[in-house]
Amino acid sequence: MASLALLLAASLLAQDPPRAGVAAWDTCNPSAQPLTSEHVHSGPNQKGVGNWVRAEAGASLQGDLVVTNGKLTAVARKNGSGLELYSLRSGKPIHRTTLQLAQEPVESIHLTEAGRGGAVVEIAWKGASARFRLPKGEHFVETQALSGEAPLRIDCPGRYVILPDFFADDILVDARRLPLDRVELPSENFVLHFTGEHDAIVMGVFENRDQDLRVTLSGKDQQRRITGSEIAFGQKGRKIWVSVLEGPGMWYSVDITPEQKKQILPLDWKMPFVAQWRVDFTRKDDLTDSWDLLLPAPEGDGFIKPSWITQEGKISDPSKTASGEVDPDAYKPGGPASDRLGPDRSRWTTVLGKVQYPCWTDKERKGFLQPLDHKKVTFSGPVLIYPSNRLADTPAEWYTPVDIVRNTLGVGPCQYILDVEGQKQEHVGRATCHVRTLLNATWTAGQQKAKRKEIENWLGDGLDFVTHIRNRILAYVDFGHEIRKYLGAQRDAHPESKEAIDALEEIVREIDVRVDARMESMKVRLKKLAVEVAERKEEITPPALAAALNRSFAKSLLDYEGADWKDRLKKEYTDPLTTIGGEQDEMVGECRWAVKALRQKAGILMAVDPKVAPVAAEIRSRTQKMLRGGAAYEGARH
Repeated sequence: MASLALLLAASLLAQDPPRAGVAAWDTCNPSAQPLTSEHVHSGPNQKGVGNWVRAEAGASLQGDLVVTNGKLTAVARKNGSGLELYSLRSGKPIHRTTLQLAQEPVESIHLTEAGRGGAVVEIAWKGASARFRLPKGEHFVETQALSGEAPLRIDCPGRYVILPDFFADDILVDARRLPLDRVELPSENFVLHFTGEHDAIVMGVFENRDQDLRVTLSGKDQQRRITGSEIAFGQKGRKIWVSVLEGPGMWYSVDITPEQKKQILPLDWKMPFVAQWRVDFTRKDDLTDSWDLLLPAPEGDGFIKPSWITQEGKISDPSKTASGEVDPDAYKPGGPASDRLGPDRSRWTTVLGKVQYPCWTDKERKGFLQPLDHKKVTFSGPVLIYPSNRLADTPAEWYTPVDIVRNTLGVGPCQYILDVEGQKQEHVGRATCHVRTLLNATWTAGQQKAKRKEIENWLGDGLDFVTHIRNRILAYVDFGHEIRKYLGAQRDAHPESKEAIDALEEIVREIDVRVDARMESMKVRLKKLAVEVAERKEEITPPALAAALNRSFAKSLLDYEGADWKDRLKKEYTDPLTTIGGEQDEMVGECRWAVKALRQKAGILMAVDPKVAPVAAEIRSRTQKMLRGGAAYEGARH
């Protein structure tokens, strides 16, 4: 009997030219074992290869079914458990995952379509059946349930699964940290399985967040693995897509310890292609801190931090820099490389302040880490690197998870699910530091009288900015109070989940703690202004303090031409104004920090305590709404 490996190898070498990469074969003899890479190396020219024949749509199968669309090959075996999916990029078929609807043997296999547009296979199990479509030239299989209530199971062994969160930080699931053998996870339309020798990512994409997602695990200690995930189809007609992203260095992982903080750690990994790569660090509290990998700037020794939201502009391949092929104008503000860092990788963000950016590549694409040494966050545990989205210079033959989302769900739904609109940062008025810069430049030029109208507008802009940030802070405070009220009710209704609910509430309380502390600090630093506001019987708020500054400025500084203008401007206006702005920036940044931690903690609790899943799902839904449309100074991303 011809081995299935030989039959598959032969079929790949004997593509039917008119079908341009789409082919289907009947092996004529059922195989008891799935294909392995070792079998392929034995070559196609073995005895028995001639047994297989072209499979025609609607015809009965004598053996197993082998289908290829030019990018993936799928095998449905009569003695198998589902659709066995093989990647082809390496030049040989490598088994990456098996898709099935029931933990039962396959009962029937039918090829219902095989043409230029793709191939369709229908598989039935006891009590369930599904349609699998391989579109021509795509890196995914489209799956749709035909009967039964069984979820789609993606068999894919590996230590890690990631639930990408394009709104906040990813959830990195490490099998070694989960004691249960079956856990529920928050469904956010995507799941990434990291498998192979750092060379393959198996991705599941589904249409709505109502679909349940579970992962299964087995083994102990260092051998513990995630064995697969199960995704419910949900409403009738819903689809699930499974993709294989393959290539050397497609992902990388390393474990770090707190003792390695501040150390520069060269990685045994090189970025295989230019793209936006995400680096997920594990914090000591088991949460994930997601950063974007820095790319070398096209000129000088600095770095570029790409942004996945905006696709204008261009990121060029760093390997071309030495040959002078990079266009310096490609890195314009507003494009995907709008953030520039110097050679020391110094970066300022709200909450963390000034830090050295912890992940980057050099011009040879070698990867490096330098774990943070910060009182608010310490990294300890696994770090995982993977591509999240393409940039303008990402080679066409390489695919990223966001590419797969676009190609499966379509551009419109992709924009909606990734909530691009909600991630746009709002900016109202003029930042207080910008107002300071404009005033200093005007007085330096002696133009204060000529620009009286502009100055009045700048003061108003500064007040608008302070008011906008204040409103955002108040929204966070109200959100915290609402969440605490909700958690209190859930604790009363579900006393068995008290410990998990208390852990969530502890994070929420940080909003009030941080805001109150910052307000008191600001009142102390601006005591004179606070007294004036109190005398007017106004509430002592940042907008009230900024308004008091504007009134004082209009009385004594608007037309001032004295030689000591610099000292007076600084003491009487710009220092107090930027103090208000700075304190508020820290407040709103810390509020967002707490809500992001709450969102992620809720997702993790779903995995370790199934009883709290409904509460956690509600928390995640509410946090996404709160994080939408953040102010520019919230520090949405590092």
